[in-house]
Amino acid sequence: MSRLAILHDGHTPEVLAEIEQAVEENGFVSDVGRMLMYRRDLFGRPFSEALQAVMRGPSEWSVGERELFAAFVSAQNQCPF
Repeated sequence: MSRLAILHDGHTPEVLAEIEQAVEENGFVSDVGRMLMYRRDLFGRPFSEALQAVMRGPSEWSVGERELFAAFVSAQNQCPF
């Protein structure tokens, strides 16, 4: 199984149900979303908490500026996020 295939086939039944519900509501779940849901305690929660601290915590830059920086870097990396 490839590393990306595990994001589609390697989830527990409970997480698969969450993914199916998200697909019904939004039409899709990105690979980033699937990655954050895979082994949440190991990566998903700690990464999400760190991301929230960086993007929403105290800073000289506004939240909007930080979002713009993230969008610019994603565009430079040809990432759809």
